[in-house]
This record gives sequence, C-alpha cells and structure tokens, in this order.
Amino acid sequence: MPRHAPLAMAALTCTLLLAGCAENTTSPTTADSENVAHIKIPDKAKASTTITVGAPDIQVALKLSGQLDKLPFKVKWANISGGPQCSEAFRAHALDVCSSAEIPSIHAHWTGLDTKLVAARFREDPLKHPVYELGIAPGADIDTLADLRGKKIAYSPGQAQGALVLRILAKAGLTKNDVRLVELPSTGDVYPTALGSHQVDAAPLGGVNIKRYPAKYGKDGGKTIQHGLRDDPAHLWAPTESVRDPQKAAAVREFIRFWARAEVWIDRHPERWIDGYYVKDQGLTREDGAYLVKQNGHPDIPADWTPAIARQQKTVDLLAKETGQKKFDAAILFDRRYESVAADAIAEAGKPR
Repeated sequence: MPRHAPLAMAALTCTLLLAGCAENTTSPTTADSENVAHIKIPDKAKASTTITVGAPDIQVALKLSGQLDKLPFKVKWANISGGPQCSEAFRAHALDVCSSAEIPSIHAHWTGLDTKLVAARFREDPLKHPVYELGIAPGADIDTLADLRGKKIAYSPGQAQGALVLRILAKAGLTKNDVRLVELPSTGDVYPTALGSHQVDAAPLGGVNIKRYPAKYGKDGGKTIQHGLRDDPAHLWAPTESVRDPQKAAAVREFIRFWARAEVWIDRHPERWIDGYYVKDQGLTREDGAYLVKQNGHPDIPADWTPAIARQQKTVDLLAKETGQKKFDAAILFDRRYESVAADAIAEAGKPR
C-alpha cells in the first residue's frame, strides 16, 4: 500500500455564506442515491469545467510535487476541511469536494444535506497509528476506559471526535448517561486547555496535541491513554448536486486520481513534506512535523469499499441509538462509481496498492 502523512490546513481562503443547519430527520432518499449511481460519468471533463475544492494539504502536495498546474480543468482552492466547514460550504453551494472524516456525512444525512463520499483513505495498522488518543486531566484518576464512569468528557456532536467518545463509552460498557458530556468545539488547543484547566476530565486529542499535551501538563499528572479502536477513516466528500452534474462528476473523478497520487508522493517524500508543509505552511517545528509523519503511519487506499461500508454501518447504528436519530443504510452515503478510481490511479502510476 502507499504511504502517507496527515491532513491539515493551507492555501487560499474561500468566502462562504453560512447557511442554517436546522435539525430534522428528513433525509435524502435512497431513490435519489440510485439515480446518481446510474448517471454515466463522461470520459473527460471539459477544460472549462470548474470545481471548488477544500483539501488544503493536497493543494500543497500537488504544488510541491509539480502536479498542481497539470490539472486538466479549473480548480478553485478553499482553505477549509473537516465536517462543520464542509457542511456550511455545501449548504451555501460554495464547495464541490472537501476532506473530512466519516461522521460528518452521517450527520449531514440526518439534517437533510444530500452528500456523497467519493474517495476513502485509511491507515495501515490503525490500532498502532490512531488518529486520536484520550487525553486525561491532571488528577482525574482515569487509568482505563472503565474509569470514565461519572467523569466529564469533551464532546463535539457531528464530528469524528464526538462519535469516537460514544464508541469509547460503548467499548467500556457505558452510555452517555453514565458520564457528563460537555459540548466543546474540537478546534485548535480547546481540548488540551479544557483538560489542563479541569473543565473536563477526558477529551480525544489528535495531531500534535497528542505530543504537546503530556509535555505541558505531564508534570501535574496530565497524560493520554489508548482507546484501542479504529478511528482512521478519511474521505473526499461531495454534495450530491455536484456529482449529479456530468461535467463536475468527471472533474471530481480526475481530481481523485490526482489526490491519490499526491498521497503517494507525500508518503514517499517525508522530508520534503515536513519542510514544505509542516514547517513552511503550517508553522510547526521540524520535530513536530517528524512526529506527525511517524504518528500517522502509512495510508491504505482500498479498491473495495465493502469493509468500510460495514464499519460505517456500525457507527450509524451506534449514533442512532445514542442520539435518537433514525437508522439508515450506510451504503447510500458512498458513490461507488468512484470506488476503485484512487487505487487504480496508484496502480497505473506503478505504486504498490
């Protein structure tokens, strides 16, 4: 399989009109999804076709690898990624493709936002390379997942971190009623600060915060513990209206090919990625960049989404149970017209799959 380092932020800013996200249980219909599945994608997108993409790290990778100017259509780059920003942009009809985890697409379905997952990336040996570790506040007296009973836990509904908290509780034989969930945005250093100030007892930490939090608070007893669950899904995500349009659908397919090759390039050029992305673009130290490359391991870009859909279904079922939403078939979130596109692009480039 190809090898890879993590996703993050970079590039140009896209002005977004933020749209309301009123909760309801009216979701896109299965018939709509089937109609998309039967729309033939043209062999090539016209050179005049334009798509707006929120995948800032991939923009940097394409620039560093010399591929940015080889895209055969127009791309407007938006400096956004992740569930909340992607959803807002989709609702505003301001974005065609975005990087996110799997949870935002589930939440979008429950709020009536019609979207599709068009590419999937996981991690080799995901239990040894988790996206998140559970940060523990100084003095919280938490050494195992079972010790979470009665504790205050940072919770971000509609995001990967929020779903992970529910999965952790389920693994520990607990429900959300056995703990106190404290709703906090999972941005920047909000979670480490909340832990250090004893606003919460536990919180899922990702990226460089896994390294920085114990370094800052370890002398007082702050630490992280492993949750032992797969938390590695990452996707390219699109509004259904974009992939229903034949020309945009063709452009998305070609972009997925560039995305896959960029993932390979990142993995095979870690030093250039650390310097060009983590240091120059993200403003991190070389030490932090090297830590992130090692922490994230290597990617797994499958040609068959069947196992991923099965795992997604388990997440849908758990979230439905814990949040009172309706269960649905997770397969309708995936546009399987694109299923093998990324893996095929890697194979065609002569890279291991």
